[in-house]
Amino acid sequence: MVTIKDIANECGVSPASVSRILNNDSSLKVTEATRKKVVETASRLGYVKRSRIKSKAEFKLGILQWFSAQQELDDEYYLKVRKGVEDFCVKNAIQIVRAYRTDLDYKDTLKDCDGLVCVGKFAREDASDLVSFNSNIVFLDMKTEHPEVTTLTIDLYTATKEALEYLKSLGHKRIAYLGGVEYASGSEVVNDDRRLAYSLFMRQNKVPFEALIKEDEFTSSSGYTMMKEMLEGKQIPTAVFAASDAIAIGAMKAIKEKGLRIPEDISIIGFNDNDMSSFTEPPLTTMHAPSYDMGQHGANLVFVAGNLDIRTPLKVMIPCTMIKRDSCAECTTEGN
Repeated sequence: MVTIKDIANECGVSPASVSRILNNDSSLKVTEATRKKVVETASRLGYVKRSRIKSKAEFKLGILQWFSAQQELDDEYYLKVRKGVEDFCVKNAIQIVRAYRTDLDYKDTLKDCDGLVCVGKFAREDASDLVSFNSNIVFLDMKTEHPEVTTLTIDLYTATKEALEYLKSLGHKRIAYLGGVEYASGSEVVNDDRRLAYSLFMRQNKVPFEALIKEDEFTSSSGYTMMKEMLEGKQIPTAVFAASDAIAIGAMKAIKEKGLRIPEDISIIGFNDNDMSSFTEPPLTTMHAPSYDMGQHGANLVFVAGNLDIRTPLKVMIPCTMIKRDSCAECTTEGN
């Protein structure tokens, strides 16, 4: 039986492009010669478009994760993304196949899947390779300009701006940023929109911030170390924006060890709204990132696109909401 991949290999284009050409997608930007070659090759090889919709029980969805099993256990955010995908599949009796990018045989594991949900930060070359491997694919938590890729990401930029505006409304100017550095598969550094939003916000408000930025890992131990170093410096912040709740929790420990009070001396906002954030002392104000819902949306998109043969890519930004608790208060420091 001739497949879209067979046609793609013969024509030297991606399977996704072949699918869109055969479905008369006028938004696809290819030359008329390429379009004609694909149509003629499909006819010559005897390609027959699949018309039967698979039932949920027949559909096989692959989950490919960019990190190891141990890394996932240490990161509640990605654990929730994967759980959202799996809960959708379980509820709808969809078959699940899991693999990690670090597995040497991950393509063999996923080769018979009707669609893929890729979770995490994949490098540009990986994204292109995966689209060629399976054209029904959704990337979760990864921004890319790849024209044939559907992505669902959290709107980190807007959420960070909202958090900083909230601290500003409480009278804070000297706001620190504690972040983490992530790498896509390989050594490709991932640009963090939280860092970008913070830098632009501080510039717009004409506040020097070079000494108020620290970045390491998205862990509590890292948050503790970064905050401890900042409190030993000359410029002590009146408020802290942490790029994850884990970082915030570590920072809170360092603040208390210094003999400072939260929020009377230093206010702090986290990010993600993990399960521990409401049990800190005081309870942590944070930006709720709907990672579980993102997983559910991703699984649904792959299932629907696979059955309806939809190939138009989507670039979706999912908004966050602020969860106000007790770790922020009005700034009382003169000349803050």
